[in-house]
Amino acid sequence: MVPAPRPPVEDADAVAVMPVLFVPEASQWLSTSSGRIAGEGYSWMQAVHWVAGSGLYEPRRQRSHGPRSFGLTTVRVAQELAALFPCRPGIEYLVRRTGLSERSVEYHLGMLREAGLLAYIVRGTRVRGESARASEFARMIPVEFDVALGIRTVRRDEDAPAYTRAVSGIAEAGRELMAKLARKAARRVRKPRSKMSSKSPARGARKGAEQSVVTAVSGEVRCTPMQVGTSAVSSAGTTSFPSESKLASGEAKSLTPKKSSSKDGGRRKLNAVGRRFQLAKELTQELDWLRDCSVARIAWVARGVADAGWTVTDVKCWLHLRGEADRVRRGSGLLAVLLAGAETVLDTPQKRADAIEQWRSAQEAARRHRIQQVRARTERYEGDWDAPSSQSVQRQVNEAFTAAFSPKPQAAAPEAETEAPPAVSGMEVLEDEVVAQARAEARQRLMLGDTSLITVAVDAMGREDAEQLYGPDLVRRALQLVTGARSSRMTYGRR
Repeated sequence: MVPAPRPPVEDADAVAVMPVLFVPEASQWLSTSSGRIAGEGYSWMQAVHWVAGSGLYEPRRQRSHGPRSFGLTTVRVAQELAALFPCRPGIEYLVRRTGLSERSVEYHLGMLREAGLLAYIVRGTRVRGESARASEFARMIPVEFDVALGIRTVRRDEDAPAYTRAVSGIAEAGRELMAKLARKAARRVRKPRSKMSSKSPARGARKGAEQSVVTAVSGEVRCTPMQVGTSAVSSAGTTSFPSESKLASGEAKSLTPKKSSSKDGGRRKLNAVGRRFQLAKELTQELDWLRDCSVARIAWVARGVADAGWTVTDVKCWLHLRGEADRVRRGSGLLAVLLAGAETVLDTPQKRADAIEQWRSAQEAARRHRIQQVRARTERYEGDWDAPSSQSVQRQVNEAFTAAFSPKPQAAAPEAETEAPPAVSGMEVLEDEVVAQARAEARQRLMLGDTSLITVAVDAMGREDAEQLYGPDLVRRALQLVTGARSSRMTYGRR
């Protein structure tokens, strides 16, 4: 095949010898792209306008859905990207700036990548339960743009990647087209006005809209009360009022617009798909084991009951009647099993109302049962200690209590632990054996928590004489136990 001749300089806007412009998904990354990085947003917008006017890229050649052409809306999205540095736009940000839907923004971003004008640096992620991360793009100028305009590029560093090429010159044949693209890049493309916004558009505006789909020319006549209009006819002269006879008879219609008389306040009613998604969203919010599931998948699983007019209360009642699972591995799968045949069993609103009444009665009974359990548990732990129910445990407890609190025969204290009674002034009549026996008995009772011998001696004889009789250590420990017994934070002798 012989290629077509190169177009003359006068017809530089037409590009007929260039191949079809399309970048596959594998080459939409910066490391695999064949284009070069744009130096700034202005030069990148020149390439965007060139792609829009060349017709080399047609979205419908590769897929059957989405926009039909690379036009005004795509250029508007590109303008928002040209003002970002770094180019990391979020979908919500572009939706808010352009007024488009989320799906439309995704379509136009894909078109810019397929045309070789954008390349991924980092691809964003959307993990459920975590904050979404926006993709970061590099604004690229495709190779076809450089070939069409005769732009020469050089690589400053031999070791640098190919996408770092810089412009070193341009052919004479492409200078005129480059000047036109520069004027378009400097002009701000705005959202076109709706057809009903102005009744008398200017002829230049219609002509500009027919000639180019990229450049929007605002030449319409504005006739608003807050601005001086260009119309020669006053709007007040065309206003006609009904006669007084019609007003008196009530035949004339009111000049004020009537308010909507619908019960929902004029809000649009949901269709079948909308009701499915609404029920799915409520289920993911109400049921804990469905919180991590996709709303779209839950809407598909619950499509039968949603189409039958079920509410989230009806679904929760039915799930209670079917039974609850202790462990849920896949919430959507369990929901599909539990909802199988639900709309055929409770096929009337009366049956669903009766089931809801039974469910609420069961919930009230369960609530009262939990209150009784909590009350019994509180009384058990706050009251006296209860004996264990097992007979073997009761026997062991009795043996422990008997060994701890039964009177034991006095054992002779070891010689190492026997304290030699000091000389007691005023008690010369007491023998050493009597003092040692008194101290042994006081120590035995003190181990059982009885401090009566020592406290009586302290009250009767004083602390100094009591210490000479029983020893300073036993007196001090006995007084500590007496002081601790008066405190509410110390308990001994029972559990």
